Amino acid sequence: MKNRREFLFLYDVSWANPNGDPMDENKPRIDEETGINYVTDVRLKRTVRDQLVDMGYEVFLKEERDENDKLKTKEDIFSKYGNDYQKVLDKCIDIRLFGGTFAIKNQQRSFTGPVQFKFGKSLHRVKPELVKGTTVMPSAEQKAQGTMTEVHVLPYSLIAFYGIANEKAAKDTKLKDEDVDAMLKAMWFGHKGSTDVISRSKFGHEPRLLIEIIYKEGTLTHMGELDKLVKINTDKRDEEIRDIEEVEIDLTKLKEKVEKYKDKIKKVRYKLGDRVRLKEGIESVFECVEVEKLDFEDS
Repeated sequence: MKNRREFLFLYDVSWANPNGDPMDENKPRIDEETGINYVTDVRLKRTVRDQLVDMGYEVFLKEERDENDKLKTKEDIFSKYGNDYQKVLDKCIDIRLFGGTFAIKNQQRSFTGPVQFKFGKSLHRVKPELVKGTTVMPSAEQKAQGTMTEVHVLPYSLIAFYGIANEKAAKDTKLKDEDVDAMLKAMWFGHKGSTDVISRSKFGHEPRLLIEIIYKEGTLTHMGELDKLVKINTDKRDEEIRDIEEVEIDLTKLKEKVEKYKDKIKKVRYKLGDRVRLKEGIESVFECVEVEKLDFEDS
């Protein structure tokens, strides 16, 4: 990969938990000062990795168990590749994308991931809900009735992630253009219907907008903070939003920034989801640079 890239990815969740905090009863992560929902980059990368596996790619960081159903360690998995990090780079797309650390004869070799993401944040305030219920089957302690269940969810959250792919770090991990293409496809489909998000707490994800900005070779700068260049317009209170059709996505600030950087941008690629309302169309937002649709389909 020779060209620096930036990514803006928007997806939403409806009556689901996009990223539970294990240190706080697995509740959705919320900034108490602002009411903004946030999602860690680790959560995003896990969804991407799991989807890459579903797409037939080999990844290094995944849950594996031995013949005794014991969870394998990172060292166990590394030994499968002869403790050779070059073989890992050749075979494992997630290490080429996100980097990793390997122990070799009491020494460590670390690779900085060329692709990095900030925490994702909702574009509006959210209000979590606690949904209670009972199980059908009783427990041993409560033989006469099912046990009580509780799940913390967000009625709605529209989340924006910002990321960058660094062409310099890409040399160390052997990252290829086609690896980035696979990652974008995994981001989209991973948040649409992968095994990772079709679960009781996660079901309700939907990708809405994915933008990739590719810079000209040799460009040493980039726009930065794309997530702060998007906002939503709505006639509802933030906490009342329940559906993507109740908001209008406003990319006005992004358009203004692109105009300033147009001489450095080679191309913009995008994918737009169903039922998304934009204040101004993608072709208009990026009218001063080359634009093309990402070629993966929903079928």
